[in-house]
Order: sequence, then C-alpha cells, then structure tokens
Amino acid sequence: MTETNTSTPTTTKAVLFHTTGGPDVLTVEEVPLPAPGPGEVLIRVEALGLNRAEALFRAGTYFYRPTLPASRNGYEAAGVVETVGAGVSEPAPGDRVMVATDAELSGHGLYAERVVVPAGQVLPRPAGVDAVNAAAAWLTYSTAYGALLEKGGLRPGDHVLVTGASSGVGTAALQVAGLIGAIPIATTRTAAKKQQLLDAGAAHVITTDDEDVVKEVLRITGGKGAELIFDAIGGPGLATLGEAAAHDGTLIVYGWLDGRPTVLPMNWPLTVIGYNNLSLTGDPAGHRRAAHFIGSGLRSGALAPVVGATFDGLERMPDAHRLMESNTHTGKIVVTVRH
Repeated sequence: MTETNTSTPTTTKAVLFHTTGGPDVLTVEEVPLPAPGPGEVLIRVEALGLNRAEALFRAGTYFYRPTLPASRNGYEAAGVVETVGAGVSEPAPGDRVMVATDAELSGHGLYAERVVVPAGQVLPRPAGVDAVNAAAAWLTYSTAYGALLEKGGLRPGDHVLVTGASSGVGTAALQVAGLIGAIPIATTRTAAKKQQLLDAGAAHVITTDDEDVVKEVLRITGGKGAELIFDAIGGPGLATLGEAAAHDGTLIVYGWLDGRPTVLPMNWPLTVIGYNNLSLTGDPAGHRRAAHFIGSGLRSGALAPVVGATFDGLERMPDAHRLMESNTHTGKIVVTVRH
C-alpha cells in the first residue's frame, strides 16, 4: 500500500560537514528530500541521540572516512512516520517510532528534520516513552544487551566490570546487568560521577585516578574476580585489566577510547571478544531479540535511558558535539528538532 501526502516538503534542513575537523565544521543546510520509495518510510524527526562514533566520523578518525563535501552524520533518532512507500504495511503514517540506521553515514545520516529510511530500520516506540528517551535507547541498550547477554552469557549473581561507565552504553550496561540479577561494578576517573553511577544502577563504583581497579575488583568479589569485563577503552591497559577477570572469565572490548595499540592480557584461561553491534542488529533474529528485550524493559520502566544533556535545535549540534568530546557528562546527549 502506498500513502501519499501532498503537504510533505521536497526539501529538509540537515546537518552537513564539508571538511573533517572539530565541531564547528557542522552546519545546517537545506537539502533535497525524496519521497519514500518501495520499502521505505519518511520520518519527521523529533529527537536525535548522539553517539561517540559520530564525533569520530566528523573528525575523520572513524573506521571509514566520510565522503566529502556535504557529508551527513547521525545513527539514531526518534520521530513520527509521515508517509510510507510501496509495500510497507508497518509502520503506518502517524506511528511514533525509533530509528537506528546501519547504512553509510555520509549518504544516510539522520541529523535532519526529516529523513527517508528503510522500513526495517524503524522500531515502534513503546507507549509512554517520549522522543528524547526513545532517541537515547536503541544503540546503547542493544550494544549492552548483545555484548553482555548474547556474547558474554552474563548470569544472575555474576559480577560484571563496566569501564568508562558514564557513557551512554556504560549506563545502559549497568541497567541491563541489574535487570537480570548480575552485580555491576562501574569505573570512572574521579569521584565527580560516583553518585550518578550509583543512581544509574551500579552496585559498586571504582574511581581509577585514586583506586587500583584490579585490587578493588578482587576485594569486591572476595578474591574471585569478575566473571565478565565490558571494556570501552582498550589500549595497553587492557593487559592489566584482564587481571581483574575471574578464572575462565570473559573480557569483551567494544571501544577504543585509549587510541593506542591494544595489548591482550595473558592470564589464561580468559576469553577475549572484540564486539561489533552489527553482529547482533545486522542479523534479523538477533535484531528481533534485542527489540523485544529493549521494548519490554522500556515499557516496564526497568530500562530508563540516562540522558545527560539535551540541546534544542539542529543549530546546537556543534555545542552537543563539544560536550560529547569533553567527557564531562553522564549518559546520552540528545538534540531535539524544532518544526
């Protein structure tokens, strides 16, 4: 079934960048807005959830380079379906949805007032979840769910060490672990974010500037170590971090914030996994499982996105990127879109 709406505009405002660099390269410009084709939907965007990968992409340091000039950006959004293309029965016009693209960002980034995306990238927004929280949910919780439960096999009563825990994925991991009865241990550099992490679901918080992570984990676990380590940092410190793992434990690396070559720990037996979320969300069955887990958690309130800051309007995107790179926030940064 094809829906048409003659009032739908043929252009939209979008955030572009014509050269790589700092946040100031981001500009708001008018771009063509195609009608949705077969299998596609047009979304009126209400909010955008920011991810670290987008700052790296803008700076030219992501795992692939942007296509310049006029590159788009943005993986995650929430909004309302305006029109649908041929063959799309769900979602329907008027549905409130979450969107997470896995397409190449330069051509398909979501930083815009309206976007056209494949229907398969659209998820229903649970009743009672507003646009800001919906925009902050999918990538953080799917990463935490996929790594901790699907790959890591986290069980009730297990200790899980979450490094860089004040990030969006980090705070999501604390909640996912707590939801299944595991015991989340968070790390953060200073005590400034300690209470926020406890409020977000951490059972214990280790401040790495003045506490030894390995010693603290062993103390908390009665000398056993953590059954699972969920690491966002990588680099040479990974070798030492492995010493906090339990015998025959698992260490999952999903980020590389350190930037230096990663050194593997040698305290075997230890399973080390490099996690890419597309291994879950790119598989239809895995995508379905993640969607049901996240939807159920959002509806019940067991999963509640930690939103550290919101910015109003696409023109505030440079400010939002500056905050993201400052690492002074806890949780997700969201930019709301005015119409």
